[in-house]
Amino acid sequence: MADTFGPVVPMPGTHRECPEEPPDGPAAREPIRVLVVDDHELFRRGLEIVLAQEEDIEVVGEAGDGAEAVEKAADLLPDIVLMDVRMPRRGGIEACTSLKEVAPSAKIIMLTISDEEADLYDAIKAGATGYLLKEISTDEVSLAIRAVADGQSQISPSMAAKLLTEFKTMIQRTDESKLVPAPRLTDRELEVLKLVATGMNNRDIAKELFISENTVKNHVRNILEKLQLHSRMEAVVYAMREKILEIR
Repeated sequence: MADTFGPVVPMPGTHRECPEEPPDGPAAREPIRVLVVDDHELFRRGLEIVLAQEEDIEVVGEAGDGAEAVEKAADLLPDIVLMDVRMPRRGGIEACTSLKEVAPSAKIIMLTISDEEADLYDAIKAGATGYLLKEISTDEVSLAIRAVADGQSQISPSMAAKLLTEFKTMIQRTDESKLVPAPRLTDRELEVLKLVATGMNNRDIAKELFISENTVKNHVRNILEKLQLHSRMEAVVYAMREKILEIR
């Protein structure tokens, strides 16, 4: 992997800061368990070597396609699945749903050469929390893993630009000028959704609304269930489409 390209950016409205480390430092918490999925063995080995240098990240397994990834995820229960989009036998996007079934807590980051808008949208719909192009630097991979593990969504800059263009196009198609509330959500859930869409993590939302972090987690889970969404990234897309979060 090249290590001279520009940085990954968060989803529109999200924070750029790295996740806060606990008071005792990164060694005080369990390493982030990562499953690497790519059909090129040399690329997998390269990622393992790079990530092995990070004390708070542990590569617990690897797979050569989506089908093998589902099998490995069921056994290993990784925190993060770092996965290519296009692979033989079963591609990454197709494997997302099955991965969520066997390892519900795992978060999926697509790491690919595909800059096709259709792949990006399909990945988001399938539940991916990140979409990174392989042109990013090696340092940015570990930063993205930490950010996603902390509840943020990550996307490469060029793909973020495409998303913003699509969001603005969707907004221009409607004649409504006011923010459209989500009728199936309570007022509190709507408040939480707005904060999720701005990139806040559960801890920051709890402080903002003066409620417990567990209460925030329950609200986020209820929001995703009610709106039939798979991830916080999809919640951002929904919030922008419904004009709950305004793009200027």
